[in-house]
Amino acid sequence: MSAEQRKKIIILMINMFIAIGSFGIIIPILPAYLASINQGGTAAGLMIAIFAGAQLIFSPIAGKWTDQFGRRKLIIYGLVGLTLSMFIFYAVNSIWLLYASRIIGGIGAALLIPAIFAYVADITTFDQRAKGNSLVSAAMSLGIVVGPGIGGFLADFGLKFPFLISALVSLSAVVFSIFVLKESETAQVTQSMDAKTETMLRKIALSVKKPYFIPLIITLVMSFGLMAYESVIGLYLDNQFNSTPKDIAVMVTATGIVSVIVQLFVVDRIVQRFGEVNVLNIFISVAAIGFLLSLFASNYLIFFLISLIIFLSTSILRPVLNTLISKMAGNEQGFAMGMNNAYMSIGNVLGPTLAGMMYDVHITYPFMLGLILLFITLMITMAWQKRSLHAKALS
Repeated sequence: MSAEQRKKIIILMINMFIAIGSFGIIIPILPAYLASINQGGTAAGLMIAIFAGAQLIFSPIAGKWTDQFGRRKLIIYGLVGLTLSMFIFYAVNSIWLLYASRIIGGIGAALLIPAIFAYVADITTFDQRAKGNSLVSAAMSLGIVVGPGIGGFLADFGLKFPFLISALVSLSAVVFSIFVLKESETAQVTQSMDAKTETMLRKIALSVKKPYFIPLIITLVMSFGLMAYESVIGLYLDNQFNSTPKDIAVMVTATGIVSVIVQLFVVDRIVQRFGEVNVLNIFISVAAIGFLLSLFASNYLIFFLISLIIFLSTSILRPVLNTLISKMAGNEQGFAMGMNNAYMSIGNVLGPTLAGMMYDVHITYPFMLGLILLFITLMITMAWQKRSLHAKALS
């Protein structure tokens, strides 16, 4: 990459890191804060579901706006939404206003994330895109790792203090982007496009006909499986191995660090060597094997190592899927990245919901469900690859 490309990628990475990290700051103290306002597990679950639901509904619209109005505006508007959400969270104690703040935050994420990945597509070549997407994904993973750690430290200064710091950090990202981020030079801003926004269901119906529909399905299943896994992993460790909160925190941090390292130094190399589709086949298989082995883990250490394998696989699959969809999207980068975000959000909503219900029936059922879905996905991917090769041979 040229110096100018690297500069722009770094700016996008900073924005992604701040956006994800500022939200992660509140995670460690959210249960204690909800208890302080006489709320419990139901409210904690709704905080996640409402955020993901708002992101799901607005992602298709945001993708179209990204193509219509440009990447820079949508990135800034998305950061403004996340900042406003954090300030509301700090300023109020009403549970209904807190739910409203999650809606605003979900809309902000819907505006921000597809615009960032569309921006990466604008400033990179086909050969560079896997590297660009892996760098931005690494910034996202780093925010997931660093945010909760900072939040736990800041909680010593007051239960609501992390909310204020989160809001101020997010606000700094808004100011930073206004003065530093410039529109991508190759962005095709189509002001003449039909401005009528279509419903999310209509957008999803349109996506079925797109050449990147199968990668979108893989995105949904991967998000479903990963969020289902993450949502019950603490309960599973406590039930099976009597793990402490510190044990669980160590696992989350370690898997996050592995994700960052892999996305920074591994993804681009293996994509260059094997190609996106082959990498998908390999690491969907590895993730499925991880889910299978987790059913037979006999102690915390073995389960820890298996979890590293699963998170390593998904940390490779995420940027590879983004790159594959981007390459197949042509001039509709905003729509494609918006749909990518929408399908990911569907998985983020359904995964924890179904995993919790199945966990109450039997603690291993969420892992069995993930295994079955990944196996089906692998079969679909291989069939899609075979059909694509056959179509190329005939053309």
